[in-house]
Amino acid sequence: MACMSASRSSSSGKTTTTMISSLLKPTQQHRSLTYCLFLVIYLTWLPVSAKQGSLKEVTDGNWEEILAGEWMIEFYAPWCPACQQLQSVWKEFADWGEDMGVNIAKVDVTEQPGLSGRFIITSLPTIYHCKDGVFRKYQGARTKDDFLSFVDEQKWKAVEPISSWFGPSSFLMNSMSALFKLSMFIRRCHNYMTDKLGIPVWGSYVIFGLATLFSGLALGLLLVFIADYVFPSRRFSSHDYYQKKQSMEQARLIQRQEDEHEADGEEDDDEEEEEEDQDDVWRRRRGSPEGRPEPKAQGFPDEALRKRVVANREAEEEEEEEDT
Repeated sequence: MACMSASRSSSSGKTTTTMISSLLKPTQQHRSLTYCLFLVIYLTWLPVSAKQGSLKEVTDGNWEEILAGEWMIEFYAPWCPACQQLQSVWKEFADWGEDMGVNIAKVDVTEQPGLSGRFIITSLPTIYHCKDGVFRKYQGARTKDDFLSFVDEQKWKAVEPISSWFGPSSFLMNSMSALFKLSMFIRRCHNYMTDKLGIPVWGSYVIFGLATLFSGLALGLLLVFIADYVFPSRRFSSHDYYQKKQSMEQARLIQRQEDEHEADGEEDDDEEEEEEDQDDVWRRRRGSPEGRPEPKAQGFPDEALRKRVVANREAEEEEEEEDT
């Protein structure tokens, strides 16, 4: 009996071990399948993540990075149909950038208005090639092979570079970038006032017009003050200016007095001439009709006779005026 019980116990132990081993075998198989599945998923997503990282995004904050090295930059807009067709080709081209030693980037002009003004983007999509800060505009076909040959065969050397005056880092293009940013800021303010605050469109235009007017006046006054401070007038800055001014006024006063004296002298001359004329008339009337002088026996003194002649002449003039 003891032997039978021992054999039964051993057989039951073997059965239990067999059952445990049978349960463990599927678990190990599942684990191996799980590991394989994770490995496949990892290998599948690995090139995708590399592709996403090979295409760089250029913004107003990091655009100066393109001044070093070799770059191919695409300017696009999400609403542009031609840009949408080019996106897949541009991503494929970006996969080759690391092997060729070229940085492939893109710029969304709707989000980066400053770069749109800095590069004077007038059509979409626009592609630029940059080599150590020298920019050239790409004008070829828009296929992956054409992009690769343009960079690999250095066809960009045959393209005339953009002048330094119109380069993105020049003063002129910095001003254009600031102007584009200002225009975008004004547009956002206009949308905020009309959409959020409920101000009518014409009211927004009036506000911007008044703001432009007052800002222009303030800027003009500021420029005038700066000009007067930097370049003061020599006339007012001279120490003997007021002395010269006083001497000039005195000279004008003396000249005016001399002119008045001359005018008075001319009037006196005219009066003397008139008196001489009157004397001539008096002498003629004093004489006889035959031209002989009248005798002095009449008893009229010369002065009284002259006054009489003058009075007669004035009376004649008054009669002529009354007749007219």
